[in-house]
Amino acid sequence: MKPYNVLVVDDSAFMRKIISDLIESDPRFKVAATATNGQEALDKVKEIKPDLVTMDVEMPELNGLEALKQIMETHPLPVIMLSGINEQGMRETILALEGGAFDFIRKPSISNSQDIMAVGESLREQMNAAMQARERREARSAEAAAQASAAPPASSVPGVPPSPPEPAGGRPTEPFRPAASALPRTAPPARELPRPGREKPAAPGPAGPAAGEAPRKGGVRPPAKEAPAKPLLRREASRPAALERPADAAARAVRPGMASVPPSKPAAAPEPGTKGLRKLVAVGTSTGGPRALKTLLENIPGDFPAPIVIVQHMPPSFTKSLAQRLNSFSPLEVMEAEHGMVLKNGTAYVAPGGYHMKVVEMGGGQYAIQLTREEARNGHRPSVDTLFESLLPLEQLERHAVIMTGMGSDGAKMMKALYDAGVTSTFAENEETCVVYGMPRSAVELQCVTHVLPLQEIAPKLVQVVR
Repeated sequence: MKPYNVLVVDDSAFMRKIISDLIESDPRFKVAATATNGQEALDKVKEIKPDLVTMDVEMPELNGLEALKQIMETHPLPVIMLSGINEQGMRETILALEGGAFDFIRKPSISNSQDIMAVGESLREQMNAAMQARERREARSAEAAAQASAAPPASSVPGVPPSPPEPAGGRPTEPFRPAASALPRTAPPARELPRPGREKPAAPGPAGPAAGEAPRKGGVRPPAKEAPAKPLLRREASRPAALERPADAAARAVRPGMASVPPSKPAAAPEPGTKGLRKLVAVGTSTGGPRALKTLLENIPGDFPAPIVIVQHMPPSFTKSLAQRLNSFSPLEVMEAEHGMVLKNGTAYVAPGGYHMKVVEMGGGQYAIQLTREEARNGHRPSVDTLFESLLPLEQLERHAVIMTGMGSDGAKMMKALYDAGVTSTFAENEETCVVYGMPRSAVELQCVTHVLPLQEIAPKLVQVVR
């Protein structure tokens, strides 16, 4: 098999050499060229048409963010960003992921050989995932084209004008555009998968606006109405201890031998919306997640009657930048979670990188965040499975679980456990809109998903179900 061609972009000659060596240790990839800045990268993309690009975030003349924007507009292809750990680099990395980058890795420490090897392993995993995702899209496109060519032309029906031609290719790579135009123009059909033995869902009510179409007034999106129900496609389909009670004792809830956690928030009177919670939404995502979370959260109204707890696979410090970015456009209040935070409606909590996040009952209808440094699970900390598992004993809550784009299978096993325990609803992003159809596919294969939807339809349906 001919190796995939990679363009390596970095203003440091030493870093270009390190990244090139890490890439070519996998025989499936070859470094076809290197570039020292964003402008040179644009020229090389046009010249050699690589299969994939690794792009430094911070460079002179034209930085990685601007170069990515132009690549997505003119020659869309997978781009993996290389980010420093300073605040500027982290902020620009989040913008790059939102703007169409496949994923990112942090730059390795040049004085630490073990760190270089770990970064190389992560980089090669992402490159292979990007190529597999591309091949899956091309296969779907070829299958769709074959079906279209076998169908009789529309013009053969008397009195019916021919339909305009469908666009060629698979799922388009999203260019860097404002949020409202970042959604695909045509949504694939949604699937609702009823549980075996359960009644068919009731007939839909009045149709509401499609996702992304609700007008904003004064910069705030009005509460979403019920989304139009889609046709049904039938398809065969140990309790953790509640360690915390009052908020001021949250820091003492750490089990013996567990690594320390961040300091808890000081005790305070219950805030509005924290007492008597009845509903909870938990979301898990990985590769492609920042953009998926943006689409999800900007379409959920600020008066949403439940807290949303989120695990996004991401290193420490980057999750704070992600939460700040999500908070800048979502009607919800979005923040990085802290140990001991009391959950309240209309708020989204992003698990901090390097910590598992759990939800624990405090009594009196209140629930709080618990952060731990337990071993990585499924190769991740935070882990979606850890979050979902913490929801199992919270039977008095109406629980909703969501899995969106990402590599691997984190979250699927515990979504199955929640489904078997009778949670209210489970959601998975469908293949057509996933950057990587790994985590959602694992859940679908376990037959534990009640709603399989394209990304832009998840928020309206979630709002409808929760309300």
